[in-house]
Amino acid sequence: MGSTEPMVYMNVMEVRGEKIVAICDEELLGAKLVEADRVLHVDPRFYGGQLVPLSVAMREARTATIVNLVGERSVSAAIREGLVHPLAVIRIAGVPHAQAVRMSY
Repeated sequence: MGSTEPMVYMNVMEVRGEKIVAICDEELLGAKLVEADRVLHVDPRFYGGQLVPLSVAMREARTATIVNLVGERSVSAAIREGLVHPLAVIRIAGVPHAQAVRMSY
């Protein structure tokens, strides 16, 4: 890992047997994205776990049952990893947001 690797905020939560990983680009923590009737608050209580290199966040995301992502770098990395389909991405105020759920039977 070089020093040029982007940093992201990642929060890992265990809720009712689900492993939820929330990831956002570093500069978006605390932002409130508003576009028409859509509002996304990048709440530090949900997204603001630890500041980690993007590769560390993606490694954690691969083990999650639910992933929630905000930001160009975070969402693009998840698409490259095959965690998120490009058509599943929405944009709010120009910022990409995606959620993925891994179903287990």
